[in-house]
Amino acid sequence: MRDARDLLRSSPGNDQTERASFLSAICPYDADPALENKLETDRHLANGGVILTQGFIARNQSGDTVLLGRGGSDTSAAYLAAKLQARRLEIWTDVPGFFSADPQAISSARLLRTLHFQEAQEIASAGGGILHPRSVSPVRVSGIPLFLKCTPNPDWDGTVISSAPGKSTPQLKSISHRTGITLISMESMEMWHQIGFLADVFGFFRDHGLSVDLISTSESSITVSVDVKANVTDKETIDAVVKDLGCVCRVTVIEDCAAISLVGRRIRTILHELGPILEVFQEHKVHLVTQAANDLNLTFVVDSEHAYRLVQRLHSLLVRRFGEGEIFGPTWEQLITSQRTETEDRQAWWVTKRTRLLEIAAQKGSAYVYDMERVREAAMSLVSLKSVDNIYYSMKANSHPEILRVLEQEGVNFECVSPGEIHRLLEVLPDIDRKRILFTPNFAPRSEYQWGLDQGTWVTLDNLHPVRYWPKIFKNREIFIRIDTGEGRGHHEHVRTAGTYSKFGVPLQEIDEMQALLMKAGARVVGLHAHTGSGVLRSDNWRVTGEQLLGLRKYFPELRFLDLGGGLGIPEKPGERALDLANLDAELQQIEV
Repeated sequence: MRDARDLLRSSPGNDQTERASFLSAICPYDADPALENKLETDRHLANGGVILTQGFIARNQSGDTVLLGRGGSDTSAAYLAAKLQARRLEIWTDVPGFFSADPQAISSARLLRTLHFQEAQEIASAGGGILHPRSVSPVRVSGIPLFLKCTPNPDWDGTVISSAPGKSTPQLKSISHRTGITLISMESMEMWHQIGFLADVFGFFRDHGLSVDLISTSESSITVSVDVKANVTDKETIDAVVKDLGCVCRVTVIEDCAAISLVGRRIRTILHELGPILEVFQEHKVHLVTQAANDLNLTFVVDSEHAYRLVQRLHSLLVRRFGEGEIFGPTWEQLITSQRTETEDRQAWWVTKRTRLLEIAAQKGSAYVYDMERVREAAMSLVSLKSVDNIYYSMKANSHPEILRVLEQEGVNFECVSPGEIHRLLEVLPDIDRKRILFTPNFAPRSEYQWGLDQGTWVTLDNLHPVRYWPKIFKNREIFIRIDTGEGRGHHEHVRTAGTYSKFGVPLQEIDEMQALLMKAGARVVGLHAHTGSGVLRSDNWRVTGEQLLGLRKYFPELRFLDLGGGLGIPEKPGERALDLANLDAELQQIEV
């Protein structure tokens, strides 16, 4: 075992800040015959054994330990390969190589079998994720081929990165995106034909240790992007640069952006073919567009909140270009599917009922198919939780009559958000006990609250307005209050239904006022409800919510029910783990009522 700090020595970057020199250090990687001889001697003394060392760390000129930045283990390997003039470099990780998009997010993404060093550098720099961008240069300069392989599945093909030219035909290969981008736009009518203006402007970035990624210019303005993560910087540094720039031009800062890059070869020659595809940007504001001089990428900068969906749409439109062959390998979904055991295949209902599904497909042009056995099994697994008294099914998920009947038979209750959903439920189950219905309207008119109360359902208030302006309809009524716990959860920001920007529920800071209004109206709060979001896969979510609600019982002495809400997540991506109901049950049992 050799200490990596004895093998790699960092050098001060020309414009690196002190912070970056410790957290994202750079090491020289010139061939080092002395190091090669030393390690060969060590290996010989160990009877031909393997020499192990760490990644991610090095030592600076003062002897201090420094880090090589995020993904620094990849960089360590590349540095050592170049210094030792290795025949090849292998990097083993959780996926086999580069894909046409992020495989964890887009299951149809295809493995890229071969890439030129330049292409790999572009994809890595554009947010490809599998490889640190600094890992490419050391092996490229030395001409050392780089092999990316998958640790859990060593038999899978990986990506080979080399100097082999490959086909010169125009080819789009990958769609990548990076978040955490800040745009700085500088405008001045004085810059036109003014010698040295750009040098002065970029001098401010150099003085504060910031590197610039993308650049767009016109006669009177310049817009640049700064990757905050890659720069190992903070808001204070950005503010300092903006302050200095303000002395020579008008500055606008746009934060929380994302850069979406189409990476490939000779992209300019196929722009006319990409025209219809670029219509996906029609409804989104594009802050900046750049096209690389080396004709390897075309990049669009948009608001971060739209990036993931745009990448999905772009890839779905371009996937037909990514047919399997010399460049493109199998999709991530195909790789994952190949891992499934025969037992897992037998457990999948669509496999066991393949014949019937094919019959339906032959009869119908298109159809939604529901397996009632699977629905029943899911209901039984929830109803059997020891920590829960009642399970409520959200009607908005699916109101198919047969599904409602099966759930009712298994003892599941129902949550409705509108009178229409309640009418639908009563059409299917006219004799259902109205106390098995939880009515949770959102900013509804007075008539809906009154109707829900008259029907005998549990009615939930989610804001102060109803009890403030229509207190008489709640007199002597037992009701639920929906609480905004202040923290939303879920698989995407659009389904997080609590927190700063949520419109759902009474904020914690309004509890005192709500309590006073309810007492004045003569209403009795018997239940507290919270819904932090949908697609939640962390079992501790519901325990945390329950403890938060339980902490409010001092305000409501007649409290009898806690409705923890929240959408139970299901795996949506290959390799994603399902919600563990046993863990959920254990978490809920920790709540001390």
